[in-house]
Amino acid sequence: MTRDELLAYKLRWRLVEAREIGELRAASPEHKLRQVAALMASVDAMGWRDGLADDLPVWNTWQRLRERLGWSSSTMFRSGTKS
Repeated sequence: MTRDELLAYKLRWRLVEAREIGELRAASPEHKLRQVAALMASVDAMGWRDGLADDLPVWNTWQRLRERLGWSSSTMFRSGTKS
């Protein structure tokens, strides 16, 4: 890889990073919460359950938040829908 190719490569990734930051800033709080919900729901599929044994207070807080928002596990992935 030449110096010019390296600089072009780095520039492209800076542009990608700037775009990603812009999208994250523009996302609604509900959208961000749904992304967290998707991660939380994937714990068993990814085999992370054992590693989260010490995080019970976090799980309990998350569950209270879901209940307060009226989200069931079947609705948390549908955009713009709360049960």
